[in-house]
Amino acid sequence: MPNERLRAALLQRGVTPADLAEQIGVDPKSVERWITQDRVPYRKHRYKVAALLGTDESLLWPDALSREQVAAAGQSEVIAVYPHRWAVPPDAWARLFRDASREIGVLVYSGLFLADNTGLVQLLIDKARSGVSVQVLFGDPDSAEVTQHGEDIGLGEAMAARVRNALVLFDPLRRTEGAEIRLHDTVLYNSIYRADDQLLVNTHVYGEPAQNAPVLHLRRVAGGDMVSTYIGSFDRVWAGATPVE
Repeated sequence: MPNERLRAALLQRGVTPADLAEQIGVDPKSVERWITQDRVPYRKHRYKVAALLGTDESLLWPDALSREQVAAAGQSEVIAVYPHRWAVPPDAWARLFRDASREIGVLVYSGLFLADNTGLVQLLIDKARSGVSVQVLFGDPDSAEVTQHGEDIGLGEAMAARVRNALVLFDPLRRTEGAEIRLHDTVLYNSIYRADDQLLVNTHVYGEPAQNAPVLHLRRVAGGDMVSTYIGSFDRVWAGATPVE
């Protein structure tokens, strides 16, 4: 069977099999076999391909690593675990976004605490102006999902008001070239804050506001797939969201 994941990753990045072969130092016929016959490259080549395509080898070749290897790599992706969002050092959010060189992503319902972080919205604006892709997802304040979340955590209609307030505060970012804000109507299992290959993931707990729930600080490593899983979730929500005009 052909390796459609590898083929799709090449197409997405605009990389031809010949380009890939040249950049990692293998015969072009080997790359063709990786694609058309689902041959599994050596580990050093898998790592180079994944790094070049901005993905993870476990996504391109899910059967190449043993369960033990995947589990060990997954543990290495965990940098820190905070019991509550309020326990995250205040400057951690700015450090996360300041280190981004390619892309920044934020998936929240309101994310109002970000606007309260002095200078953070301006930091995102500066990053967008410098060429970093900035994508921000807020909950649709008119959606049933935001309404239900407000009821679940005891905020009621104030939840939608928080989203609208955040949209006003983030409007300068929306008007910045290189940045885009969209509204989603998904059930939010986690809030995700992404900067290239690092994430702060704020888990959600039923009946508790997000600031009381744990936060994972993750960084992608070769062979791990935790970061890739969360990024894939972010991308699916983004694809189905509506741009804010």
